[in-house]
Amino acid sequence: MIKAEGLTRFYGENAAVKDLSFHVRRGEVMGLLGPNGAGKSTTMKMLTCFLPPSSGRASIDGVGLDDALAVRSRVGYLPENAPSYADLDVHTHLRFVGRMHAIPKVTLEDRILEMAGVCSLHTVLHRRIDELSKGYRQRVGLAASMLHDPECLILDEPTTGLDPNQIVEIRHLVRRLAEKKTVLLSSHVLPEVEAACDRMMIIDGGALRAIGTSRELARQGHGGAILHARLTTPGEAEAALKQMHEQFSGIEVEQYEEDGVVQVILRHPDPDVELAEAMFRAAVASGAVLLELRPETARLEDVFRRITRGDA
Repeated sequence: MIKAEGLTRFYGENAAVKDLSFHVRRGEVMGLLGPNGAGKSTTMKMLTCFLPPSSGRASIDGVGLDDALAVRSRVGYLPENAPSYADLDVHTHLRFVGRMHAIPKVTLEDRILEMAGVCSLHTVLHRRIDELSKGYRQRVGLAASMLHDPECLILDEPTTGLDPNQIVEIRHLVRRLAEKKTVLLSSHVLPEVEAACDRMMIIDGGALRAIGTSRELARQGHGGAILHARLTTPGEAEAALKQMHEQFSGIEVEQYEEDGVVQVILRHPDPDVELAEAMFRAAVASGAVLLELRPETARLEDVFRRITRGDA
């Protein structure tokens, strides 16, 4: 649905986006992650024809960026600070947006009411936008971006200004939309991105650093597998850990003893390695008594920091 090949954008001599290539499949929710100034908003502005690329190319549903009107008819775009006419009420604003998208008058009112329901705007439809909270203004922007029923949604920080309950609502909304639409969204709320997205890509300095599912990002960012264990009988515990060293090359082991209990943290660079099962078998074979086995998944936040700091 969304294809970018060598997408590049210069501001003067500074490259905001450098040779960026990726593919978002139809019906997929792709998260766009990166630190401030990484090039996320510039990328989205190019894909929505608000900015022309300096070089490279991209397409939405097979339509190239050179056909701006056709691209915009296929895309719903929510900028980080959703633009709106503050002196209009919500209903009038949405009607104006619908007319700009050439939505037929006979269906426009139904679309407005449908999007008001989707974005929980029924109670504020006839209030002026400048009287609304930031969260409600964000919902108005989201409703406006979906009004013309686009095939693709590009959302820049869609949960900005929303409270925790509203963030969960938007997450569920994005998942429902993805049943029929393709979604590209950026956010600094990493747990929300992980919960809402099928895949994620991390850019830094305008360049793509990693792309994939949470597990694939953990592998690319060397998040690896982590296992916490507690064992009694220190001698037998040492024998079990020796077996783990022999079975897994590259394994790292931290351990200390406290009141006759050996506390162990095992790390392996491959997140798919079954450390828990192997540790259990090693403990049984050596006669050690296991008090705890607790696998730990590498957090997206940790992987993000490793990749954007250049530690991956």
